[in-house]
Amino acid sequence: MRLTAEAYRVPTDAPEGDGTLDWSGTTLVLARAEADGRTGIGWTYGPPAVVPVVADLLAPVVADLDPDDVPALWSAMRRRLRNAGRPGVAGLALSAADCAVWDLKARRHALPLSRLLGTARRRVPVYGSGGFTTYDAERQHRQLAGWVHEEGIPRVKIKIGESSGGEVGRDLARMTAARRTIGDDAELYVDANGAYQRKQAIRVARAAAELDVRWYEEPVSSDDLVGLGLVRDHVRPDVAAGEYGYDLVYFHRMAPYVDCLQIDVTRCGGISEFLRAAAVADAAGLEVSAHCAPHQHLPVAAAIPNLRHVEWFHDHVRIEAMLFDGTVPATGGSAPVPLEGHGNGLTFRAERAEPYRVA
Repeated sequence: MRLTAEAYRVPTDAPEGDGTLDWSGTTLVLARAEADGRTGIGWTYGPPAVVPVVADLLAPVVADLDPDDVPALWSAMRRRLRNAGRPGVAGLALSAADCAVWDLKARRHALPLSRLLGTARRRVPVYGSGGFTTYDAERQHRQLAGWVHEEGIPRVKIKIGESSGGEVGRDLARMTAARRTIGDDAELYVDANGAYQRKQAIRVARAAAELDVRWYEEPVSSDDLVGLGLVRDHVRPDVAAGEYGYDLVYFHRMAPYVDCLQIDVTRCGGISEFLRAAAVADAAGLEVSAHCAPHQHLPVAAAIPNLRHVEWFHDHVRIEAMLFDGTVPATGGSAPVPLEGHGNGLTFRAERAEPYRVA
C-alpha cells in the first residue's frame, strides 16, 4: 500500500476568530492510500507539517501490510509515532491516514464507507456553527438567519469569550442578538474556547439565563477538568468539551466532567479511534458530538448509536464544497449519509485545489 499526503491553504471568506485565536486561512491536509488501482482519501485540518509525518513516518510502516487489515495498519502507525509524540501534528497525520485507509477498504470492496461501518441512522443531525467574534452584528445576523430561517437548521452556535474573556459585555450583547435573530424555537449554543475562568464562566451563564442557552462549549480550558465539572454542576446549559482529544485515554479522563463528549475524527486517531472513543462515552452514559470536518464525519457519525449531532462548521463546509465533489446539504437540520457509490462518496477536485497547494 502506498500512503502520501499534500496540503492546501484556503483563505477565509472573512476574518475569523474566537475567544482565544484569530485566523485568516485554513489548511486542509489530504492523505491518499493507494492499493490495487484504488485510492482512498482522508483529511485533517492542521499545518503543512502534517505532510512529512505521513510521508516519512507512517508510509514506510504500512507499505507491506494488507490494506484490508485496518487494525494492523492503525496499530503500526500508532507505534511508529511513539517518539514523535501522539498529540498534535502526529495525531493529525494518523487521523488523516486512518480515514484514508478506511476509505480505501470500502472502495476496494465496491462498498459505500457507511455500509462498511454499518449505520445506526440514515440522516445525521447537525448544528450550524460560526458566529465568530470578528463578525459585526449584521454579518452574524445574516449567518444565523440563513441557517435557521432559510435552511431550517434548528440549532446554531456562536463564539464568545472575546479577548480571552475580557469583553463579557459584548459576549452577552451578541448572545442576545443571536436569540433575537433565531427566535424562540431554535436552540442557541455558545463556545468560549476555554477563554473564561471558572467562576467567570458561571457568572456569564447566569447572566444569560433568560436566553435559554442549551450548549456551553469549553467554558474554561479543556485542560481544566475539575473546572469543567464545577461549571457543569452550576449552570443550566450542557457543558461540552473534547475536541482536542488525540487518544483514547483523554476521553476516558474527560468523560466524568462533561455532559456531552466532543470527538474530532481528524484529530483523535481517525475512524478507528473515533469508534472506540464513542464507546468510552457510551459507557459513561454520554452522547457524542462530532467536531468540525462535517463530511469526514458523516459515515462514522452515522455508525454510532450515541451520537447527538455533527458540527456544521462554516469554514469547513465551505472548503469541502470547494475541494470535493459529492458534498451534501443539511437542509432541515440533518445531512444525508452517503449510501450509494464507493467509499466516502467524495471525489477530490485536484485541479480546483491546486492554486491553494502549499505542500
